[in-house]
Amino acid sequence: MSKLTLDYWEDDGGYVGRLREIPSVISQGDTLAELRANIVDAYKLMISDAPKLRRHVKSTRVLVSA
Repeated sequence: MSKLTLDYWEDDGGYVGRLREIPSVISQGDTLAELRANIVDAYKLMISDAPKLRRHVKSTRVLVSA
């Protein structure tokens, strides 16, 4: 079991959030409780798909200027 940080904000009457340690894990919910449940589901799905994703993911560096 892992303890991760959920960063969240209100949006259109509901909540949107992401895991601080894994910002690609994002979810939403009508209530904070629903968001928490959905973010756990999103994390579990990401973990279960991780081995399959690694075979297809490519990386490159990009230059970003402000």
